[in-house]
Amino acid sequence: MSEKSYGFFDAHTHANLAAFKDDYREVIQKALDAGGGLINVGTQRDTSRRAVEIAHEFPEGVYATVGLHPVHTSASFHDEEELGPSFAKAAEGKGGGGFMSRSEVFDFEYYKSLALDPKTVGIGECGLDYFHLPEDREEAIQKQKDAFLAQIKLAHEVQKPLMIHCRDAFKDLIEILNANYLLLNTRNPGVMHFFAGTKEDAERLLELGFSFTFGGVITFVRNYDEVIRMIPLERIMSETDAPYVAPVPYRGKRNEPLYVQEVVKKLAELKGVSEKEIRKITVENTRRVFEI
Repeated sequence: MSEKSYGFFDAHTHANLAAFKDDYREVIQKALDAGGGLINVGTQRDTSRRAVEIAHEFPEGVYATVGLHPVHTSASFHDEEELGPSFAKAAEGKGGGGFMSRSEVFDFEYYKSLALDPKTVGIGECGLDYFHLPEDREEAIQKQKDAFLAQIKLAHEVQKPLMIHCRDAFKDLIEILNANYLLLNTRNPGVMHFFAGTKEDAERLLELGFSFTFGGVITFVRNYDEVIRMIPLERIMSETDAPYVAPVPYRGKRNEPLYVQEVVKKLAELKGVSEKEIRKITVENTRRVFEI
């Protein structure tokens, strides 16, 4: 583990995406100058490679995860902030803020080469997402499951935790994790990013050893309050998921790693502890799970 101390940590951000192509260094440096650390999360081949490259531009405080997001296992509609206008341009005129992303088959050896980099601290963003499925629903779901299982196996091989995304698919996700329990790192299997499941889902995932990140949405809706109060302090981390879902008072603006401090304030309120204590706890949890 690094000896550096942090005042806060953005455990899941995307300064490696196209939304930050012109100013990622300045955005990251602002967070570092304020005493923060961050993990840039890969979503497919290019953004995973970019997360590792950016991590190497900074001597401390910036790390990467590498993986294939479930929505990228089939061609699907996404906004330009992720992969950039070149993809939108190639999508037969579908511009105006969105485009059809390419379908990617998980390349185990390619991602393994990135995963072995010392600045890579986890595998993902991987998991299941049934919110927007193409017409060939069953085929798309199977592609997501196959890619998720491959990334569980990769995490096992390189002994790094999972960074999991799940939307409208917790039943299947938990079944896969249970069926492959022996492949999980029993000490730190990983993190459920932007957790949006039920209290019962959280209980099952806690039993499997997972931790949870929460982001800006908790500052302006109350849907997450009960589950946050239920999850033990030692299993909670803070995130932004920047450039998406900026917290109050930055709603409507591009989210940035620095804004994770607003999430930390809300977590302190919901858990009934001081802001100083929740900062310390969320930093310690992030460093423990990702061995930073």
